[in-house]
Amino acid sequence: MKKALRIIGIIGIVVLIFFTIATSMNTKTSNAENVWDEKTTIGNLDAKNYFIVYSDLVCPYCIAFENAIVEHEEEFQKYLQENDILYEVRISDFLYEYGETNPINSRYSAVATYCAKNEDKFWDYYNLAVTTVWNDYFKSSGKSAVSSMSKLDKEYWINIGKKVGLGDTFETCVKNDEPLTEIKENAAKTAKLANGMPYFKFNKYTSSGFDLSWGWEYVQMYFKAGLES
Repeated sequence: MKKALRIIGIIGIVVLIFFTIATSMNTKTSNAENVWDEKTTIGNLDAKNYFIVYSDLVCPYCIAFENAIVEHEEEFQKYLQENDILYEVRISDFLYEYGETNPINSRYSAVATYCAKNEDKFWDYYNLAVTTVWNDYFKSSGKSAVSSMSKLDKEYWINIGKKVGLGDTFETCVKNDEPLTEIKENAAKTAKLANGMPYFKFNKYTSSGFDLSWGWEYVQMYFKAGLES
């Protein structure tokens, strides 16, 4: 009788262990725990799928990817909803901190974007900055435009902010580099996580790079690869 009880007890413990393991494997960590800043996300924080793009607004390949999305904004938003995707953009001055030529406008653009974010205008500023930089530089000149952008000063990025309704507080923030500590910290985190620019992490799928000639159909290919991962 005692032997039988011991056997039953052992079986019960084994079943409990397997149940605990199975439960832990099926428990999904909340996306909210991994998001850097909710202001730079689109979608439900508890979405089934989670797409992260690491970007720099002076990176031509980043802008090509992002401009393709901005040009298909309505279709993009619909795609996120239909596929239950949380989309996050992680901007930093990565190219200034870790790039080969250290373009100063990498820092200027990041500072302006964070100043806009702190006034709850991230997406307004980001979308306009993407289309402005694309049309002013990369659309016709490609990656060689990075060198010509070296002539720009902070006024270029401040003027984009003015077009989306940002005023004196934003301008002061940019001129004083107020969010610089956060930007540099995020650039350091990006350097540890990313392999090239832009860098994508979508569920278990990771990739980097985007060709200047690619459009919306290639953006969808990245999303499909993530959904299938």
